[in-house]
Amino acid sequence: MTATLTEAEPAAPPAHGDARRRQQAVRRGRAVALLFVLPALLLLGALVVYPVLFSIGRSFFDASGTKFVGAHNYTEMVSDPATRKAIRNTVIWVVVAPALLTALGLILAVLVEKVRWATAFKLLLFMPMAVSFLAAGIIFRLAYDEDPAKGVLNAAAVSVHDTFAGTSPYPTARARDGENLAPRKDGSYRTRATVSPGQTVALPLVGVLPGDLPSGSRPAATAAAHRADTDQLRGVAYLDFTPGGGGTPGKVDRGESGLPGMTVQAVRDGRTVATTTTGADGGFVFTGLRSGSYTLALPASNFAEPYSGVSWLGPTLVTPAIIGAYLWIWTGFAMVLIGAGLSTLPRDALEAARMDGANEWQIFRRITVPLLAPVLTVVLVTLVINVMKVFDLVYIIAPGPVQQDATVLATQMWLVSFGGGNDQGLGSALGVLLLLLVVPAMIFNVRRFKRSQQ
Repeated sequence: MTATLTEAEPAAPPAHGDARRRQQAVRRGRAVALLFVLPALLLLGALVVYPVLFSIGRSFFDASGTKFVGAHNYTEMVSDPATRKAIRNTVIWVVVAPALLTALGLILAVLVEKVRWATAFKLLLFMPMAVSFLAAGIIFRLAYDEDPAKGVLNAAAVSVHDTFAGTSPYPTARARDGENLAPRKDGSYRTRATVSPGQTVALPLVGVLPGDLPSGSRPAATAAAHRADTDQLRGVAYLDFTPGGGGTPGKVDRGESGLPGMTVQAVRDGRTVATTTTGADGGFVFTGLRSGSYTLALPASNFAEPYSGVSWLGPTLVTPAIIGAYLWIWTGFAMVLIGAGLSTLPRDALEAARMDGANEWQIFRRITVPLLAPVLTVVLVTLVINVMKVFDLVYIIAPGPVQQDATVLATQMWLVSFGGGNDQGLGSALGVLLLLLVVPAMIFNVRRFKRSQQ
């Protein structure tokens, strides 16, 4: 037994040689791996590392890049009103857009599970992701157009408004100068002289094209021919224009058209006591008025400009409008990612909660959301990184006059560097600031991803 063990001892040197060969194989494998990775590393250095280092160095020089100015660009960046507005808008984007997208994605992902055609619904919501930001910006620039004939949103807004509130019948009408109607500061008109029951009053107006008259309008001479009873106050509102020329200003001539649908008020002692509307021939009549003097008024609502919708791209709403376009593009992304996480949830926990009497809202709030917390966090942080770099939508959708009201850090960096500012020192400082804001979110996302892999 002892002799056998002694004879086996010389077998150790071959094991040492095997270890050396394994080390050589590992080194060769690393060299081969490095050889394959080298092109990617060169591209990474050329397209990412070098530009970052160059921008950091460039931020310490003046606009021409020849004079070292230290931290001057950073102090100017903080004191510049346009940059402060860009930072404020970026904060709005970071706070609002990712939270809304995550909430919408969560709600849609939960609801889609209960839809029969879930796959088709997901496809429809995800399709905007295939549209470039340039194309999406052009689409929403047209959709937000203030002209209802071009902008679909304002066309819908005008249709709803006109359905419930109506429109002013004669926005271009005005009283003929020197005649019976006197203008007031609020846009209304009142008769210069007082009138009494038993009279018939002519209210001449101009400024309405014959082609713009309502289709049911009739000649005003019919109404002017009526004589008022002693307890009536009659009148006619008409277009004081005779087709083909001729006629007497301030007098109802044959062929002149009445103005139907116009509101007329009888005012006494500064108070409106009666209101009526003109008929097809422009005629109107007040009955039951007490004896005395009255003033006839045409309220400003008769002449108000037609409702043209909402100024979506004005200084007040331009940022929310652009965020709305961003939501249209990215909601499908959030829904699909959250839906993937939702499909991995343990169904037995959900069924157990239902068997215990929990309703769908309690299951959603106390089971689904807590279990989806890691997925929701990843989606939220990814969207935060994305919105910090948003450029295309802001630059395309916001019109020139309100570009500064909608600017964010990415667009401000481009405007300062290349869009007319020609100050690449300040632009580089803005780029460094944007990098500093994005890096923490990226690190957080990468660490979370690594922990989830473990």
